[in-house]
Amino acid sequence: MNVTSSVREPLINGGKTWADITNDICRQVEGKPSKSWIIAFTISVLLLGVGVFCVMYTWFVGIGVWGLNKTVGWAWDITNFVWWVGIGHAGTLISAILLLFRQKWRTSINRAAEAMTIFAVLCAASFILLHMGRPWLGHWALPLGNTYGSLWVNFNSPLVWDVFAISTYLTVSVVFWYIGLIPDLATIRDRATNKISRLIYGIMSFGWNGSAKDWSRFEAVSLVLAGLSTPLVLSVHTIVSMDFATSVIPGWHTTIFPPYFVAGAIFSGFAMVLTLMLITRKVFKMEDYITLAHIESMNKVITLTGSIVGVAYITEFFIAWYSGVEYEGYAFINRATGPYWWSYWAMMTCNVISPQLFWFRSVRRSILATFVLSIIVNVGMWFERFVIIVTSLHRDYIPSSWAYFSPTWFDIGDYANSFGLFFTLFLLFSKFLPVINMAEVKAILKSSGDVQTGHGKTGSAVSDKESVTHHS
Repeated sequence: MNVTSSVREPLINGGKTWADITNDICRQVEGKPSKSWIIAFTISVLLLGVGVFCVMYTWFVGIGVWGLNKTVGWAWDITNFVWWVGIGHAGTLISAILLLFRQKWRTSINRAAEAMTIFAVLCAASFILLHMGRPWLGHWALPLGNTYGSLWVNFNSPLVWDVFAISTYLTVSVVFWYIGLIPDLATIRDRATNKISRLIYGIMSFGWNGSAKDWSRFEAVSLVLAGLSTPLVLSVHTIVSMDFATSVIPGWHTTIFPPYFVAGAIFSGFAMVLTLMLITRKVFKMEDYITLAHIESMNKVITLTGSIVGVAYITEFFIAWYSGVEYEGYAFINRATGPYWWSYWAMMTCNVISPQLFWFRSVRRSILATFVLSIIVNVGMWFERFVIIVTSLHRDYIPSSWAYFSPTWFDIGDYANSFGLFFTLFLLFSKFLPVINMAEVKAILKSSGDVQTGHGKTGSAVSDKESVTHHS
C-alpha cells in the first residue's frame, strides 16, 4: 500500500550552515550602517523632534490645545493608546504562545516581534501620561496608599487598571525579550574586534559561556516566562476594553468588548509585524530566513482574527437591536449613517473586507499584496478605535449637546511623536542587536531547511509540490 504525504516547505532556504547563519545575522550589527538605514533613522529622529515639541507644548498649555469639546472628552488620545497597545500583542503571542505550542515558524520573526511589543507599549504609555494633563502628578495613580495622607488611589478608575496592566505587560515583555537575547549577545561579544564593543556586549551577555548548565537554565526560564506571558495576551487588552465596557454610555457598555478587543489586538499586531519584517527582510537581505512560509502563516492568522472582528461588528448591531434600548440602537445606527459614516465604512472595508483576500493562496504568498494589506489593516484598526470612542460620545442624550470632533495640529503632532519614538527605537534595535534569533534558528536548521556541512549537503530543500512516498 502506498501512503503519500506532502513535505512541509522549508523555513530556512539557501543551504545554510551554522556559520552562515551567524555571519548573515551579525552582518548588520558588525558592519557600518547602510545609507538606507541612515536616511530612515534621520527621518524618524526629525519626526520625533517635531513630536516632542508638540508634547511639551501640550503639557505647558494644557490638553485644551486638542480638539476636545464639552461632549467629546476623549478622542485621539485614547484612540492612539488603545491602538498602540493592540499592536504590542503580536509579539507576546508569537513569542510565548507559539513557543508553548512548539511552532517552529515563529523562530525567524519572534525577536523583532518582541522588540516591537516593547516599543509599542512605550508609545501607548506615553498617551496615558499625555491625557493626564499633569504628568508630574502621574505617580498619584500608583497604589502608594498613605504616602499622600488621606488621598488614596481610586481603584475603581480605569486609569489605575491601565497602569497595572501596562506596567506588568511591559516588565514581563522586556524580561522575556532580553533573556532570549543573551546567547546571541555572547556570540557578538566573541566575534567583536573592538575592545569597547567586546566590553559592552560582554556586560550585556551576563557571562554566558554556552555550557550545558547555561542552556538548561535558559530553556527553563524561557518556558516559565512564556507561561507567565500567555495570560497577559488575554488580560491586558481585556482590561483596556473595560475602560469602556464598565461605563454606561450607549455603544460602550457591552460584554463582547474583552474577546473582541483581544482578537482585534492580535489582528493589528500581526499586521504591524508583517510590515516591519517585510522591510527588514528586504533591507538586511534576510530572504532565506523570513520566507514565504512565514509570511503565509502570519497571513492565515490575520484572516482568522479579521473574521472574528467582523463577526463582533455584526454581533454589536444584533445585540443593540435585541436589547430593545433605543439609545443603544441609535448609537450603532449613528455610527454607520451619521456624521462619522466615513470612518465607520473605512473601518469595515479595511478590517473585514480586505483580509478576505488572503483566502487566495496567490495573495497570501505575494510580498507586495501582503505589505499593502498589512498597512491597510492597521489603518482600519485605528479607525475602529476612533469609531468606538468618538461616535459614542459626539451625540449625547440631549440634542443641544451634540458636537463634532475635529483634531487640531497638536492632536496630529502628539500622534506623530509616537511614530517617531517607535521607529527611532526599532531602527536602533535593528542596527545594534540581532533582529533574528540565531540560537533558535540554528536549533531548527536540520528539520526546517537546507543543511550544508563542510563535506556536502546532508539535507535538501523540498518544495511544497514534492512528496515522499512510504511503502508498507
